[in-house]
Amino acid sequence: MNERLNLYLTTSPHEVLPSAKKNYPTYNASPVEESIVSDNASTKSGASLVGKGWRKSSRTPLHISDKRHAFSSFTGLQVLVDAMRDDVSVAASGLNTLLVGPTEKFTSVQQAVLSLPNNTAPYTILIIPGNYTEQVNVTRQGPLTLLGQTLHPNDATKNLVNIIWHNATGTATTGTYDNAYTSVLTIAPTFNASTTGSGPTGNPVPADTPFGNYNFRTYNLNFINDYLPYAAGPSLALSMSYSNAGFYYTQFLSYQDTVYIGKLANAYMYRSIIRGQTDFFYGFGTLWVTQSDIQLRGCGGGITAWKGTNTTFENKYGVYIHDSHVAKANSSLDLAGECSLGRPWNAQHRSIFSFDYLDDSIRSSGYTEWSSTDPRVNFNTTMAEYRDYGPGFNLTGRLEAINVTIEMTAEEYAPYSSPAKVFQYPFSGVFGNVGWIDWNPRAYGS
Repeated sequence: MNERLNLYLTTSPHEVLPSAKKNYPTYNASPVEESIVSDNASTKSGASLVGKGWRKSSRTPLHISDKRHAFSSFTGLQVLVDAMRDDVSVAASGLNTLLVGPTEKFTSVQQAVLSLPNNTAPYTILIIPGNYTEQVNVTRQGPLTLLGQTLHPNDATKNLVNIIWHNATGTATTGTYDNAYTSVLTIAPTFNASTTGSGPTGNPVPADTPFGNYNFRTYNLNFINDYLPYAAGPSLALSMSYSNAGFYYTQFLSYQDTVYIGKLANAYMYRSIIRGQTDFFYGFGTLWVTQSDIQLRGCGGGITAWKGTNTTFENKYGVYIHDSHVAKANSSLDLAGECSLGRPWNAQHRSIFSFDYLDDSIRSSGYTEWSSTDPRVNFNTTMAEYRDYGPGFNLTGRLEAINVTIEMTAEEYAPYSSPAKVFQYPFSGVFGNVGWIDWNPRAYGS
């Protein structure tokens, strides 16, 4: 397997986001989402399943590319966990690994994150199965990987670690503070950089704001914002800005505004599950989703809602959903012909669905305007498809909506056909910023 982490970083102030300063409850053993917790909890909540942490023959630390396999194979010695429980200096060993669990030194993920040094060294946080009720905020630039322990590392439906929060905004009950306060997972160098704001360009970010984490990764984790079982206002499972992040075999579950990819953010999702109802992919940055399940809990707004940004360089900010499966979340839902692929948060919206299976939930028109009185569609708007298929792809309907939905030719799609063509280095706009992506995340031997 490829090395998990790459180093090309500089330091910045280690700022704690406001929500990280609160004393939230850190562990909750009660099930919160039956489809995830009950069906998948084949081991006792909180029990250690960790396998080898060291090479038996040489007693040298495993490379990060080996650690995910070791953590999910459950064979051999428990030297790694025993060393952590004996308070042996893992950092000094070169392993740079922390353990999180209800009976461990770190009982919450955020405790472990806040203990990390403000440097460019790569760290890994291993998380024992269970439900963790908390918000996780990452501000450091150094590479960080969060690994959820699992019996099935190549199957996101069987993840055993749930990180849960319950918050929304934009309603009479929850108030109108910024969406950033609601997120289960936040990756950004400063709180100001993480906010959504309003207006054509959102919340202004000071020009001297440094780039955040250059290489953040998650494997086999579920991030759940379960404020209410319907869209009651923005309730983020993920918020990231000014950072690069890869999410592998990871679930993001909410109802409205599930995934926010903010300014200068690059996000890559592989074999993951994203579940929502209203505008559940939104933002300013760049998101590539591949070989993943997009699950519709209902139809409100659109699946995507992006806001384009004027820059001094060419940009391809947008959301690209590729080779994935788009369908209702369960068979009991009657959504036939009701769900929109997206709507323009502003007229510079860019989203492309390519090579995707679409079930019959998708509207015949594909995309829709923002609203009947405020369409937000013009020559700058890219709401497009390329070679989608399935009962939700209606070519006649798409052609009737030709002023809204674009069916791309091969030539038109080519400039957006791979992550290297859309991910850009921060501030410069140079394309090809893909060194942080794990191109081979599959755990071997599984």
